[in-house]
Amino acid sequence: MPNSRTAARRPSAGKPGRPPAPVDLASSSASYYARTPWWAKVLVVFLVSRVVTTILLLIFASMQAQNPWTAASPDYFSFASIWDGHWYYIVSVAGYPSDLPVTADGHIGENAWAFMPAYPMLVRLIGAITGGSFAVVAVWVSVGFALGAALMFYRLMALVLPGSQALYSVVLFCFAPLSPILQVAYAESMGLFFLTLGLYLLLQRRYWLLLLVIVPMSLTRPSGLAFALMLGLHVIYRWTKRRTEPFPVPERVAAVVAGGFSAAMGFAWPLIAWAVTGSASAYTDTELAWRASYVGYGELVPFAGWIAGANWWVPEPLGVLLLILAVALFACAMFTPWVRRIGVDLRLWVASYALYLLAVFFPQSSTFRLLMPMFPLWGALAQPRSRTYRILLVLVLIAGQVGWIYIGWLVGENDWTPP
Repeated sequence: MPNSRTAARRPSAGKPGRPPAPVDLASSSASYYARTPWWAKVLVVFLVSRVVTTILLLIFASMQAQNPWTAASPDYFSFASIWDGHWYYIVSVAGYPSDLPVTADGHIGENAWAFMPAYPMLVRLIGAITGGSFAVVAVWVSVGFALGAALMFYRLMALVLPGSQALYSVVLFCFAPLSPILQVAYAESMGLFFLTLGLYLLLQRRYWLLLLVIVPMSLTRPSGLAFALMLGLHVIYRWTKRRTEPFPVPERVAAVVAGGFSAAMGFAWPLIAWAVTGSASAYTDTELAWRASYVGYGELVPFAGWIAGANWWVPEPLGVLLLILAVALFACAMFTPWVRRIGVDLRLWVASYALYLLAVFFPQSSTFRLLMPMFPLWGALAQPRSRTYRILLVLVLIAGQVGWIYIGWLVGENDWTPP
């Protein structure tokens, strides 16, 4: 006889057992996504963005005609090492000149002192260890720091925005029109990584650790003076709010020291250039050489570059009027609700860096690249939750990549649009 307990569990004839409950795929997927670590989500975003950008760069490489750096239709690594990548190559193999080059009319010409040492020296070190060529090592160093910057950017945005908005900020960062620069032989990836890490430590009030970040950051891309200005404004703000937001003496001392140290590092590279070349203006003269083809040679006068650039690009007085309007609109944007939500400290950084660019830069085709350190503003555009908005914005950014590679990176005949 069959076991009574087994029989009791067996469905009777003509009465089929209860069908299994349907699986809620949407709920299951949402649960799996919720359990996925933040770094894995960022990694997926980064990898997808690099696939898209790599495909675009390969398409344009196949279209590239012979140019001063490569033959026609170069391979990826050769295509990724043109423009300033060649200057970084010169620095990595030959260092910096002790005698500044002089043009036929007696002015300092373009030379390696315009390019800071941390990135090319790191590429040289890794190349010496691995035996890899400059082009290959430089690209992988850039990609590695780009991934680090994306991971740190999520951590930074997560301090001021909800998790979904922080992740979408990373999406915008990775798909931005200038994001191809993150995987070529340029120092931007390395500079953005240290800048993001520095801003993260600032928001965490870890001022002493900040000192360790300021050194490589300031020797990778020009950022020390802008970061010092931001720290000074940060100290003033915390001092005015000390009754409601405590600002203990140890933190005051640490923040002031960090600001002073960042200012010193902002002057370190010009001082090193002076020591090596014997010319106190070696660095500034070198930087001014790049704008000479537009407005001729002259002295570095704060804020004069943008005025001269406005008048060069647009007939007077319309150019200056448009510049004033752009500055005014930017200032107003800093007080919109979306920008205010990224927090005071990140807004202080964006404003400080914008003021630094206005003081020392001449607007030309590399302007968009030099705006990349304002990346915390992606957090303002990441706040709308509409799926349609988010998808369309990413598509617009990818279209921007196509436009930037075509205008800025692809080398044409008599090209005057360096990225």
